[in-house]
Amino acid sequence: MPQTSAPRKTLGRPPRISRQEVVTTARRIVDAEGVHRLTMRRLATEIGSTPMALYHHVRNKEELLVLLLDDYATRTLQRPELPAQPRERVIAAAATIHEALAACPWIVEVLTADDLMATSALWFVEQIVDGLIECGLPSERAVHGYRAIWYYTAGEIVVRATAARRRTDDTRPTYREQVFTDLDPTELPRLAQVADHWSSLTAEDTYLDGLRALVDGLLAPR
Repeated sequence: MPQTSAPRKTLGRPPRISRQEVVTTARRIVDAEGVHRLTMRRLATEIGSTPMALYHHVRNKEELLVLLLDDYATRTLQRPELPAQPRERVIAAAATIHEALAACPWIVEVLTADDLMATSALWFVEQIVDGLIECGLPSERAVHGYRAIWYYTAGEIVVRATAARRRTDDTRPTYREQVFTDLDPTELPRLAQVADHWSSLTAEDTYLDGLRALVDGLLAPR
């Protein structure tokens, strides 16, 4: 009796995926390995789908990053009760942004592209710009003031996160520590004076002090 071959299995459609599943999986990748490891192909593999299926939910990686920004902002940026005094309102709004982003430095790496923005975080930007205007700045200078505050905030987080990661990955003395050990006090007397304490001094959390000084400078009469 002739043998009949088993029926061939046909490939069905890839399993349906939701936008929330895309965002959740992407967030898991960047939390564990960083933004640079997130690709559409890697994301599709993690979900068990195909890159083409992802494009039904996001146009490209840039749009995916925007979705991640909004997801993070929605989950972590809680609108606080802000002070009535406009200067203090500016400081409180900026400090809230700093606190949320410091807990997730990869977000800052994305935001430093400067053209990617979480719409759910715009309320905080509004408070800063509005507070600067109420303090007497014209709208143009208020926008420039916000930009200075944002650059200070993002830069502080990026530098700290990078330094912490470097210390974790390499316990050898840093290049800066080696240089500061051999400073010539006749040429650099002030730096030589604080060289032994430089690392501990620069490791202190002085964000709020710097923020207040920056806002005071922005509001100083010209």
